[in-house]
Amino acid sequence: MPELGELSGVPVTVALRDLPAGLTDWPMDLVAQRFSSTHHGDYASWADALAALPEMHDARSVYDATVAVRGRVDAEKLQPALQQLHPWRKGPFAIGSVHIDSEWRSDWKWQRLAAALGDLRNARVLDIGCGNGYFGWRMLGQGAAEVVGIDPTLLFCMQHLAIQHYTQDPRNWVLPLQVEEIPATVSFDLVFSMGVIYHRRDAVEHTRQLAGLVRPGGTVVLESLVVDGATLIPQDRYARMRNVWCVPSVADMHAWLSEAGLQSTETVDVSPTTPDEQRSTPWMRFESLSAGLDANDPSKTVEGYPAPVRAIVIARRPA
Repeated sequence: MPELGELSGVPVTVALRDLPAGLTDWPMDLVAQRFSSTHHGDYASWADALAALPEMHDARSVYDATVAVRGRVDAEKLQPALQQLHPWRKGPFAIGSVHIDSEWRSDWKWQRLAAALGDLRNARVLDIGCGNGYFGWRMLGQGAAEVVGIDPTLLFCMQHLAIQHYTQDPRNWVLPLQVEEIPATVSFDLVFSMGVIYHRRDAVEHTRQLAGLVRPGGTVVLESLVVDGATLIPQDRYARMRNVWCVPSVADMHAWLSEAGLQSTETVDVSPTTPDEQRSTPWMRFESLSAGLDANDPSKTVEGYPAPVRAIVIARRPA
């Protein structure tokens, strides 16, 4: 894997080797700039964590519910290095005998979606707001040829590098970019936007961006918090989350996708989010969902809004 820079002597491996022709014009100079202390004050600490990762012997990757790399590795050195990349939001992962019990049971969400996706054999996938890339590994496990994830949070990109240090799989990328920075020439077979749209000031424009990034005949997966009835516009926070600009209905999601020129919209799943699925753990020690719910009425958030329910809708671009 080629280098984008140095992490305290450890190369930043973002797996640019074997990039398909459609990705060669991505803004990699910008990516390299963001892997720096100039971009984020905690970068040096995270770089030290990557530099401290011990080597593994007889490594074997398994892209299952727990994304795992099995092999012989010094757990006493590995665990504190991975903990230095706290908080781990998506997962779970297992590296050797170290289990990363992430805030989200992301495997539950994947289980709700996987059957609707079917065989992803040879698919090129874009995952917008991918976090540390957990879903990218699951897509590879379901047959995808390659996954490019983008997330502006540099810590999540560093977590991905920690996992990539052991998988050494050049089919999965996580880049510190925003959707507006993706070249207009790019298109994918499958485009994911999971847990992003309610953080966007213009939800309709976001669905147009998704439609523009999927090839003719390709599929868009849109996942969001939802409410019954009219779109909810929180006055300040929603379940203590900042920057929740709107919480749509499922009907809104279908309408936005249709307005963007996509067809065959289908609701794959609607499920309440519970504190069993999103919770504090030793790998995410901050407050989690339970702190955002009314202690006397868990059907409501602390702000009095309906408690979180999430929907997954898929749509296809006409061939």
